[in-house]
Amino acid sequence: MSRPAAGGDNRTDGPTRPFAVTEDELEQAVREAFARRVAVARPLVADPAGLAIRRADRSRRRRTLTGIALAAVATVTVSAGMAQLGQQPGRPNHPTVVLGGPYASSMPEVTPQPSAGPQTDLGRGEVDLILDDVLLTASGQRIVLPDVGRAAERAQRLPDRAGWAVVGAPTAAGRSLWIVLPDGAAHLLLAGARDIVLSPDGRQVAWREGTDLVVAGVVGTQVVAAARTPAPPAALPVGFAGDTVLVRLDPGRPGHALWRPAAGPPRQAGDAALHVYGIRPDGLAVALVSAGTPRRPCVALLDPARDLASVRTGCGPTLTGDGAGGVSADGRWLLANGKAGAQAGAVLVDLDQLVPVPVIRPAGPPVAGPVAWTPQGTAHYSDAAGALVRAEVGRVLDGEAARPTPVDGLPAGRHPVPVGGDNPS
Repeated sequence: MSRPAAGGDNRTDGPTRPFAVTEDELEQAVREAFARRVAVARPLVADPAGLAIRRADRSRRRRTLTGIALAAVATVTVSAGMAQLGQQPGRPNHPTVVLGGPYASSMPEVTPQPSAGPQTDLGRGEVDLILDDVLLTASGQRIVLPDVGRAAERAQRLPDRAGWAVVGAPTAAGRSLWIVLPDGAAHLLLAGARDIVLSPDGRQVAWREGTDLVVAGVVGTQVVAAARTPAPPAALPVGFAGDTVLVRLDPGRPGHALWRPAAGPPRQAGDAALHVYGIRPDGLAVALVSAGTPRRPCVALLDPARDLASVRTGCGPTLTGDGAGGVSADGRWLLANGKAGAQAGAVLVDLDQLVPVPVIRPAGPPVAGPVAWTPQGTAHYSDAAGALVRAEVGRVLDGEAARPTPVDGLPAGRHPVPVGGDNPS
């Protein structure tokens, strides 16, 4: 067997690249290979940092999209609310319930300063006061509340020093309810309600919403467990007697109803009450009623447990029908607008001596806002001129009517708002 000729083979006589490699050249090649591998960064099979960053990016994108969606919903809601306001001025149908949401906090801003007269009285630490946008506590703490304080109509201290509940004055958009915490943070609970009333302990709230009456609990900075019922067009909540809501059926006529949510819709109870000033510790309602012959305004103690049946009625003092006034913490005294003889103004009525003729004394200038009583028997209120009045029961009984004391630094048209409830010194 003969070997094929070399011309028919594709192999050459020798390699085109020499295989002879020196040790130095091999070492250099290895170094270059490792250098190229190090220069190319390979991703780890498990990269915790990268995973966290990617998750954060996804969360940020989701929050952005959620914010855009909420803004769109809010725009639609506000537009619908404005349409409702255009159709029914001053009577929106659906208040906004906000669960939490801090709005303001204490800030070291310039605040209105009381004049030299009330500065001495305020130093006694009797009641808290709202002066424009400042909440001045009985202990001297100043909490700046932009918008909240300026819109306040009345306020009360919450139990266990948990803060304050502030009800706003009526506006075209309705009323608002705020909870102010001791650190100054304010939380909006209700907005757009027609009327708002709080229980004496601040744990319940009732309001008018469109064609319904609504009652709910207040826990911290939240409104919880709401119940509602249809109500006559003019019916308004005016107070609480325990868990029962007192409802005035028509502000222009006598007559109230009692609403116990667990027992069904409001039930008319009595037809003589013109106004309810408050509830005594024994549970009796202090009311202005139409009684006697001929019919005239009289002071009465009504029992909510017996459908507002009259327990005692005293006719004698001529009380005005504006409903301004308040009952002392011990339930003994009523401070209300009326006449003592020919003198018109605030009068002090002894509720323990209603019959046969109530004992009354001139107490000071007419009441032009909420009345805040101290446990010691001193009433604080503002008059029509925006001055602060301090009526002490002992001095009033001795024939010394209270005098108004101007409060310097308040803008024109604004009145000091004394805060009800237990005010610790």
